[in-house]
Amino acid sequence: MDFKVGVGKSDFADLRKSDNYYVDKTKILYELVHDTDNKVTLFTRPRRFGKTLMISMIENFFNIRKDSREIFGGLKITEYGEFCDAWMNQYPVLSISFKDMEALTFDGAYKMLKTTVADVCKELDDLMEEGVVNDADAEIFRQLMYTSADEDKVKNSLKTIMRMLYAVYGKKVILLIDEYDVPLAKASEKDSAQNPFYSSMLDVIKGLMSTALKDNEYLKFAVITGCLKIAKESIFTGTNNFASYSVLDEDFSEYFGFSGDEVCELLAAADRQDKSDVIKEWYDGYVFGDSFVYCPWDVINYMSALKKRKNARPKNYWKNTSHNGILLSFVKRTDFKVKGKFETLMNGGTIVQNISDELAYDTLYSSEEHLWSVLLMTGYLTKADAGEEGRRVSLKIPNREIASIFEDTVVTYFQNTIDNSVQKSMMEALWNQDEQAASEVISDLLWKTISYNDYHEDYYHAFLAGAFVGLGYEVESNKEKGLGRPDILLKDEDHRRAIIIEAKRSERESDMDADCDEAIGQIISQKYAEGVYGYGQILCYGAAFFQKQAKLKKLPL
Repeated sequence: MDFKVGVGKSDFADLRKSDNYYVDKTKILYELVHDTDNKVTLFTRPRRFGKTLMISMIENFFNIRKDSREIFGGLKITEYGEFCDAWMNQYPVLSISFKDMEALTFDGAYKMLKTTVADVCKELDDLMEEGVVNDADAEIFRQLMYTSADEDKVKNSLKTIMRMLYAVYGKKVILLIDEYDVPLAKASEKDSAQNPFYSSMLDVIKGLMSTALKDNEYLKFAVITGCLKIAKESIFTGTNNFASYSVLDEDFSEYFGFSGDEVCELLAAADRQDKSDVIKEWYDGYVFGDSFVYCPWDVINYMSALKKRKNARPKNYWKNTSHNGILLSFVKRTDFKVKGKFETLMNGGTIVQNISDELAYDTLYSSEEHLWSVLLMTGYLTKADAGEEGRRVSLKIPNREIASIFEDTVVTYFQNTIDNSVQKSMMEALWNQDEQAASEVISDLLWKTISYNDYHEDYYHAFLAGAFVGLGYEVESNKEKGLGRPDILLKDEDHRRAIIIEAKRSERESDMDADCDEAIGQIISQKYAEGVYGYGQILCYGAAFFQKQAKLKKLPL
């Protein structure tokens, strides 16, 4: 089919010249300049929501060093002819990205920062040939390009380069900074008493941002992207005419992520309209301001798979692009009583929490309010009600993809932290055929873990299998035995003994006894034990579950 998508392409010019499908977001250019008068605009969105491609698109449109008429041909922005005449390729642009600035120590990260600045200088090295650049600036520029500049010059580097651009072109400079907070996020993760990373990195980023944004006579306007709006560190303090737009704000909300109509058009272009429901279930569900959007990274990845295989199954493309450690960092906090709220979310419910869109990486894990704020801003949760305003926000898990991350991360953590002695007590009761003790221990385990899938029968199967595997037993689940498949077959080969469990989900607590009997009847009628050969002892149990209660009955020998 005549359809092509570019997975991971964040260079706008390359994407357009390669004839890749592009979801047109160019109208933001008009709104950014014509409808607002912000000196500095900060957009905060989760990872993989098109921030880098957006910055690249903005850079290509305004940059006086380029001719962008061809790559913007046919796009929405060209409907504004007078605007394009006045702004397209009419201003010097300085664009820099901090997204790859990751290291184990401050020294390593600082070297990466100097290299990033040096790369920008190499792209602009012809500025020194114009003969109008101040000699002192030209010398600093060379030092920056050869990574020999001292820290003060590095902190002042963006303003220095902007002053040079102004000297050459006689126009104020548009500054673009992508993923401005990544160095601080990475520093915060590695910071410790032995590795005082964060404060040093904060000092450098503050210096860069303040000199470039505050009272800079060479600045036309700036557009900055990131994951979180940093408040306490006061990076933006004193910046004139500053505006920020987070996932809570209506303005510009439709420009990051794909709308339902845009996904429908994409599916039509690819002749894959039959995948509308599955792509919605897996990748839709985000509410930014008053806009409902899909995650563009996931949609593009899935569309790429569908181009190769018409019946390609959706999968989790997002989990390896962000740090799921954010979830674990909070779940591990015993002073936060959040298990019940996680259960509500994982069973498709909503919770109402106080939310702040101004956070600080050095105090990110200091309060439960920060927990929910970070999960919202980083895309693990979303608003449940587009019409809500204020600090009290209804939260939910957006889609099946993110639900699977919660299951893998949160459920696994609680299962892995259960006291091993409790699981051993469970096995001792089962081998001793003590129905009452086994029922009580399994109920205790259920109370200590996270329950999800609204207590579906499959949840209980997975719960039992996980408990047994954690003790080192060989466990088979729903394998063919006898005339059917028992839910759980546990083998203790060292002692040539085995346990068969058939589990039922009870509608009411009063049904549990009868459901155990039904499970035992199924073990008998399906002859499950006959499919297990070579074992001297085979114990069979019927199990019934109602929410977090368990009841077991053994098949009489």
